[in-house]
Amino acid sequence: MKLKVRGRPMSRGLAILLLLGAVILSLVLFFAIAFPPVVRDLRSFIVDIPARIPLLVASFKRFPMADKIGVDEVARKAQTAFAASATYLFTSLPNWLAHLFDILTAVFLSIYFMLEGEHVYGFFLSLFPLEARTRLDRTLKVAEHKMSKWLLGQGLLMLILGVCSTVVFMALHVRYAILLGVLMGLLNLIPIAGGVITIIAAAGVAALDSWTKMAGVLIFYAVYINIENAILTPRIMRSSVNLMGITVLVALLVGTSLAGIVGALVAVPTAALISVLLDEYAVQKDAKADARALSPTQLQPPPSLLS
Repeated sequence: MKLKVRGRPMSRGLAILLLLGAVILSLVLFFAIAFPPVVRDLRSFIVDIPARIPLLVASFKRFPMADKIGVDEVARKAQTAFAASATYLFTSLPNWLAHLFDILTAVFLSIYFMLEGEHVYGFFLSLFPLEARTRLDRTLKVAEHKMSKWLLGQGLLMLILGVCSTVVFMALHVRYAILLGVLMGLLNLIPIAGGVITIIAAAGVAALDSWTKMAGVLIFYAVYINIENAILTPRIMRSSVNLMGITVLVALLVGTSLAGIVGALVAVPTAALISVLLDEYAVQKDAKADARALSPTQLQPPPSLLS
């Protein structure tokens, strides 16, 4: 279905412009709303930590066996660690700027392929003989359809989890509710590990205020993950590429190690493409596999043979 403006189909350039505008607006709102509370609390923590460490040391010295543990030495190491962390954050700023440049490069490449992708695709197919070209064209179109279904389905699952998490965290008055909700949605892309990391982080932040909030966060996630596995995933992902969790995880690890953030962005679509290509060209589909795919009623002999 094509979007229309005043009864006419929207041009590709205008659609790309609107998409980029929506992405930029979302990022601006996210950094304007979600990050200031974190930065403010972190700055307050860094300012107050030199004064708090002596008080913590004095409290620990009241416990028996405190002298044998070496509380003063632990305090000195803690101060050194905080100083090293601050130095690392300052010196790693150029690296973060380099990652930002990589992301911008990926965005501009994506825009280029959106505008000129059909010409590049036609040139690529022209490199193959006619018979192979027809089969490859059919296979790549199937891969495009299934990858699109997978990306849209996974994006919808991430959006649902992010919105639900944000609403629940705000209702429970958990600190950094928006930031944690966005992280819950984004890391839902990583099977198992992403959910474990984010729920531990959310539960830990909630526990800073009260154990009741932490229990509420854990109960919400337990209920949601069962609803997602039983209802959402089977309905949303049924027509997409069947990527196993280990495939997604390995693809993300390989993509990140090869090309950093940009590699992670293209890792899962690349894995889906490879999966479809292997299914078409490498998997041996013999008669036995086809027979196992038939239903039991199809395997029964006709009545004339049973009499």
